[in-house]
Amino acid sequence: MTRKWMLTAVAVLTMTFGGCDGSGDSEQSPPAGGGQEASGDQSADQKSNGPARATHEFLEAVRTGNDEKAAMMMTATAREKTAELEMEVAPTGSDTAQFKVGEVRPMGEGRVAVASSWSDLDANSKRQTDEMVWMLRKSPEGWRIAGVAAEVFEGEPPLLLDFENPQEMLKKQQWVQEEIRRRAQGNQSRARKPQESMQR
Repeated sequence: MTRKWMLTAVAVLTMTFGGCDGSGDSEQSPPAGGGQEASGDQSADQKSNGPARATHEFLEAVRTGNDEKAAMMMTATAREKTAELEMEVAPTGSDTAQFKVGEVRPMGEGRVAVASSWSDLDANSKRQTDEMVWMLRKSPEGWRIAGVAAEVFEGEPPLLLDFENPQEMLKKQQWVQEEIRRRAQGNQSRARKPQESMQR
């Protein structure tokens, strides 16, 4: 899972969460404990049963390829709705992935947004880092993942994936696929024009 993580999540819609075209480290408060190497000591906040801890457990399940654990860290509604469409959490584990859990922001009663960064090695063994914000909802089980927002196309507003509304996710899947094709065709056209001018 590298910088195409988020694109894969939308395009394939197996909910294999991952990165996007944005990069860079964001300010994170409080810092994640196990996130630096996805192991090791955890911060006081992560040791509690709060949203940062829930996000850490979810990302660790993704990192290690524990799809059952990742699914259980989602809201009951997200699990139910995705099951209806036979969409399943199928995270691809990565021994080289690292993550950090950052700032927790209240979004209303029983809802918070948790910032995080995810990094992994690309095809050239160069580490790439992406930022995303997880949407969590308080449930009887504790804090659970309801969605994620991340920058898919560099310099553009983040794309929100609502795991409790898979029909909407399918529409965004189609839009992203079409947008990727459109931009690829545009890049090819721009690349051909200088070559055609040189041949004249």
